[in-house]
Amino acid sequence: MISFDDDLNQRLAALREQGLQRELRRVDSAPGPRIEIGGNIFLNFSSNDYLGLANHPALKEAAIKAIEKFGAGAGASRLICGSLAPFHELEESLAAFKKTEAALTFATGYAAALGTITALVGKDDIIILDKLVHACIVDAAKLSGAKLRIFDHNDLNDLETILKWAGKNLQPPASNLQRRKRVLIVTESLFSMDGDAAPLREIVALKEKYGAWLMVDEAHGTGIIGEQGRGLANELGVSAKIEIQMGTLGKALGASGGYICGSRALIGFLVNRARSFIFSTAPVPAAAAAAIAGIQLAQSSEGEARRKHLRRHVQFVGLNCFSPANPRLPMSPPTNCCSAILPLIIGEETKAVAAAASLRKQNIFVPAIRYPTVARGAARLRITLTSAHTETDVSELASALAHLKSEIPNLNSP
Repeated sequence: MISFDDDLNQRLAALREQGLQRELRRVDSAPGPRIEIGGNIFLNFSSNDYLGLANHPALKEAAIKAIEKFGAGAGASRLICGSLAPFHELEESLAAFKKTEAALTFATGYAAALGTITALVGKDDIIILDKLVHACIVDAAKLSGAKLRIFDHNDLNDLETILKWAGKNLQPPASNLQRRKRVLIVTESLFSMDGDAAPLREIVALKEKYGAWLMVDEAHGTGIIGEQGRGLANELGVSAKIEIQMGTLGKALGASGGYICGSRALIGFLVNRARSFIFSTAPVPAAAAAAIAGIQLAQSSEGEARRKHLRRHVQFVGLNCFSPANPRLPMSPPTNCCSAILPLIIGEETKAVAAAASLRKQNIFVPAIRYPTVARGAARLRITLTSAHTETDVSELASALAHLKSEIPNLNSP
């Protein structure tokens, strides 16, 4: 039998040959528009810290005060050793922010998806996913044991076809011993690798027409879209019609963790049935305190100023770095929707790796995104902008991309 390490080294060699090997790059600086890697300073266009709050003094001060009062760790699961006050304050802030009855926080967004989906549906139910939803949602759907159906990305006709098929499973049970089958649709508001928006109004109308439930991941919309950054569902006026609102605290809100917002019944049920909540040590109280400060900042005049600054960056890069023929620019409706994600589709994995290396030589950090994060042959540079970037920063990005385009033909091909 081949030795353990020899087997793994052969697999790693195969990944290298396909341009799919990843590596951890140590960063010796705080998150921000500039980061230090290997003694060199790079302009960072890879972060999801859209409002530039991860290193904000208010968040750091809140975290320090929480450490001084509550310590560095939580001790155990919130159901075991008691639930520390910062978590309750955070969940109250989230519910008020999202205008829902209640909220529940998890250690990560991944844990939020995994715990929620597997608690709500099981082997006799149906889950319908947009083809491009995040891997955590796909993994949760598979783990739930429910029948899994995929609709083409943002394709309302395909979604309705699947809902019609599922309709036969929504008939009243034949006896009191049988329960009604459940159908759950899951999509994102802004998609993490393409930056486009879901047609949430239309999806809400379909789920109501066919008696399904809807779960929307607002990870990349929270903080930057909607009234005071409440997200795309708020912007479109459909928040109250979405049963499960999911998101993360580690992107525009500048902290870490995941959350679910919804009815009190939903949150009460998850406290009792979401395994990733029940069986996980609670996050550190400092993270909860920082997230509260992030939510407050997102709703403040400073938060609005940061969103406007971010929109200007997105418009500048869209106009100066992308071909007008690129269907991803301008951004998807609504007209004031501001996704900070700008994908530069390259296709071939090894070519994407070379493009990222070329940018690093110009002191621009934008890692190559490859399979399995995106489909094979759809490798890309995922450029993300933040309000912490300056006009000079985005001008340098534009110059670097212009140089890159001269090296790599058809860089903008969708």
